[in-house]
Amino acid sequence: MNEISAERPGSLKQPFSQYHRRRLPREDAALTHAGPDTPGGEYLRRFWQPVAMTAELGELPLKIRAMGEDLVLFRDGSGRIGCLEPHCSHRGTSLEFGAIEAEGIRCCYHGWLYAVDGRILDTPNDPDSKLKERICHGAYPVREHGGLVFVYMGPPELEPAFPIYDVMALPDQELLPYSIHTPCNWLQVFENIMDPIHGVFLHSRIAGIQFSDAFGDLPMLEFRESDTGMYYITPRRVGDHIWVRMNDVLLPNILRAGFIWEGGEKEKHFTRGSLIRWCVPVDDTSCLAIGYRLFNEETDPDGIGRRDEVGKDRVDFIGQTGERAYEERQRVPGDYDAQVSQRPIALHALEHLQGSDRGVAMMRRMIREGQQAVAAGREPRCVRSLADGGAIPTFCNDSVVRVPPTPGVDDERRLWDVAHEVAAIIERNGDADADARQRRIAAEVAALSEPG
Repeated sequence: MNEISAERPGSLKQPFSQYHRRRLPREDAALTHAGPDTPGGEYLRRFWQPVAMTAELGELPLKIRAMGEDLVLFRDGSGRIGCLEPHCSHRGTSLEFGAIEAEGIRCCYHGWLYAVDGRILDTPNDPDSKLKERICHGAYPVREHGGLVFVYMGPPELEPAFPIYDVMALPDQELLPYSIHTPCNWLQVFENIMDPIHGVFLHSRIAGIQFSDAFGDLPMLEFRESDTGMYYITPRRVGDHIWVRMNDVLLPNILRAGFIWEGGEKEKHFTRGSLIRWCVPVDDTSCLAIGYRLFNEETDPDGIGRRDEVGKDRVDFIGQTGERAYEERQRVPGDYDAQVSQRPIALHALEHLQGSDRGVAMMRRMIREGQQAVAAGREPRCVRSLADGGAIPTFCNDSVVRVPPTPGVDDERRLWDVAHEVAAIIERNGDADADARQRRIAAEVAALSEPG
């Protein structure tokens, strides 16, 4: 891959040579910027994006910022949610100071009333004016699902179907929404999911075990493309068990992650992980990590997860916010510290990617290809698959099967044989019925276990 290079132009070659780095290169604007009329912004705007938790909507309007645009969210008296351009079409006063009514939101300055779709319903300062019949105020379509507010900010004529992913449709799955503001570019937060090697060092070897002992060993890795993005496979030997983990990237900016505290010591068959999360740019130097913590007894039979610690700017596993004391974060840094400290926007031109970074390089290439498709007037990857109806299948899972090592048999090869068979089982069961697919795959994976 051409993005993996042991050496960059301008790399320093001698000790104590920082003096020679007089100027920093610019960020990769195409990949990282997300404002209107940027390649990245136009690409991301072709998909539904969560921008707030519904719990944040109360009696008053909520001013937000998404992909470089200021917006106002509100729930009108009939329960509909609106997402409007914040400045009144009359004289520009912000609707964050407006009054919410049964049919919409009324500007505090001269009383103009706006519906959730941007229609102007009333101009009481000039009641006979026909202007309200000729113009509309800026508005975006909104969908509410599972405690999150989703907005489509792209071309109205290209609005895709609202996506329901399989883990959002399982009957025994509890979806707890959460949202964490992160003061750095969205891409460096998102890339974390395709960098499983960081778990060995950041979460295990550098400052002690943060999740489980099994993450301390360097995993074998394979990255694959899928209809909806990409995923990786990591098989591990844990005693007499083989633990196969797969994590997903769902383009353009969704990740699916396995069970946070998985140790691979007990049999599990296609359990669906801890979260589905979007990395949504607020602007170029901050983002929302927003999505659902997933709770079910199959994934977390010991009840390690804490529902009461999930919500606005908090989640129930270490290192996801900047709330801990600075000294504690220095001694035991987490994902937040590793990502935010890469600079407000990470400088790819100063990186030296290695073979273990091929998932990050692959992800960047796929995002760039999506941007190029939009710029060329083509449908980006995944929009079509998201419009097929039903629940969209994902690969993310933890599967632990009993396959003891056999003397004289190459155990590494055996791990890969089991991992590839798990992947093949998932690939051939792509049904849109999430519950039936879940049960069928789990049964086939269970059959891989050897008696004992």
